[in-house]
Amino acid sequence: MTTALLGFAALLTLCFIGFRVGFATLIVGFVGFALERGWSAALVMTGQQVIHDSMNYNLSVIPLFILMGVFIVHAQISKDLYDAAYAGLGRFRGGLALATVLAAAGFSAVCGSTLATAATMAKVAMPPMRHHKYSDKLASGTIAAGGTLGIMIPPSVPLVIYGITAEQDIGLLFIAGVLPGLLLVTLFLIAVGLTVRVDPLAAPPAPLLEPARRKAAIRGTMPVLFLFVLVLGGIYAGAFTATEAAGIGAFGSAVIAVLRGRLRTLGEWQACLTDATVTTATIFIVLLGAVVFSQFINLSGMPYDLLDLVDDWDLSPTQLVIFICVIAILMGMVFEAIGILVLLVPVFLPALQISGVDMVWFGILVVLVSEIGLITPPIGMNVFVVKSVVPDVSLGNIFRGVMPYIGALVMGLVLVMIFPQIATFLPNLMR
Repeated sequence: MTTALLGFAALLTLCFIGFRVGFATLIVGFVGFALERGWSAALVMTGQQVIHDSMNYNLSVIPLFILMGVFIVHAQISKDLYDAAYAGLGRFRGGLALATVLAAAGFSAVCGSTLATAATMAKVAMPPMRHHKYSDKLASGTIAAGGTLGIMIPPSVPLVIYGITAEQDIGLLFIAGVLPGLLLVTLFLIAVGLTVRVDPLAAPPAPLLEPARRKAAIRGTMPVLFLFVLVLGGIYAGAFTATEAAGIGAFGSAVIAVLRGRLRTLGEWQACLTDATVTTATIFIVLLGAVVFSQFINLSGMPYDLLDLVDDWDLSPTQLVIFICVIAILMGMVFEAIGILVLLVPVFLPALQISGVDMVWFGILVVLVSEIGLITPPIGMNVFVVKSVVPDVSLGNIFRGVMPYIGALVMGLVLVMIFPQIATFLPNLMR
């Protein structure tokens, strides 16, 4: 246990002094191997672990879903999604903020990236909200929080990572994320409603869309809606696997982009493929580094020490899950979602399995907790993404703006914890 705790301390130190999480975990894991088994053995073990995991067929779903998201972003569908959402909600006070939440949910459903969702919606939603005198606090907070929906609503890269790490069916995890995702969207809409009720000046009334623009927006979102239903519906019906769904999604999103006048030149294809490759490489570095680090943790015996600790404390399955969620929230203040999953899950996996915890339900919980970390001080990755797109809005304003949504996420976490059926109902129908 002591060796593992020293490893975590070294990892945090490297991250705080500027090392990227992927390289920090790789370095600490390699040195940990060396201290446990010697330098020569560490070289062999690290190399074998990286090669073995990089050849995992299930990982192919990641670049395909990333490519799907890149094509959708390149097709510039986000403006139509935003307009379509506003067409339905514009008559309510705070309609632009409500539309931002729905558009972020729709965009994340086909993009799968929280950072991309936050950055895109900041470009799309911030100008009209400012034009209609919305407070920067409400506008920026809604965008930053809306981006977190990208890791719950399938296709979700963190759910893929969790499925591989915990050896769970990725298709079941995608289906399990549907109802919690809808729950979070509902809670976010309620948060907007309460915010504008308390402070009406934060969201002055805005005019409705012209009929022609409304029709064009709805027409423009139909292909993306069809693609989402095809990908998720195919998995649910058992027509194809998650990897096959990712391939169909990538192909379908490319067709949509071409039909919208994009991807007509070699340069556009090169830009999209380069973007997808860089994003994939970044995720794989984090994943492979964390795999090496988690193997060092296993070698140190920490998971089995935790099993003894759970026995000594006589923790029930629910208490164990709450304990892990608290740790994940604290980690979320420093690490991004994928880092939390690949570092935390392997450590507690034996204890969770022996306690009989439903691993699909737990996967939804830990992803939900990661969402909270994305907008929680002092780091809050989504907050900094919005800040980079809208540099004249202070970090303080954005953090104050996300507070109602942190409350909504906590409420969602409590509801999913009290009523596991929210996450397990649809997967149980497939089993």
